Amino acid sequence: RVTLLELMMAKVSEKNPVTTEELAVLLRQADFLAGCFQDKCQLVLKLTSAADAEDEEALVAIRLLDVLCELTSTNRQLEHLQALPGLLETAIDTLRLTHLAGKQAVNIFTATHALTGQEEISHPAVGFKSHLIRLIGNLCYKNKENQDKV
Repeated sequence: RVTLLELMMAKVSEKNPVTTEELAVLLRQADFLAGCFQDKCQLVLKLTSAADAEDEEALVAIRLLDVLCELTSTNRQLEHLQALPGLLETAIDTLRLTHLAGKQAVNIFTATHALTGQEEISHPAVGFKSHLIRLIGNLCYKNKENQDKV
């Protein structure tokens, strides 16, 4: 699943224009991915435990967030995703929880706290908080209703 999401990320990141038919498929996929993210996003919190550092479901949630960030970087998909019920609220709640989890244990969610001496930890959750903030920012871009929610 992680590999499939990485392939989708590569496709979404392409700068080639999409046809109307491709856009319709992409929007249906965006709905599905957003729903999966809403279901799985809190699994990333399990990564704070050393025993769950390789939890595949949490890795899927991280990749889902990456794809959603990329999808919301394009105006054609952005408006559709801004209107999805619960996506913004889920992102905000997950940001709060990761912030609290980072204060209670080793903060693996930000790059500044992932440094030990001179070595950098290459944990898959590094940057998760910044991607959540990016998603929240994208969902609020030129959208007064979402801005008011935040």
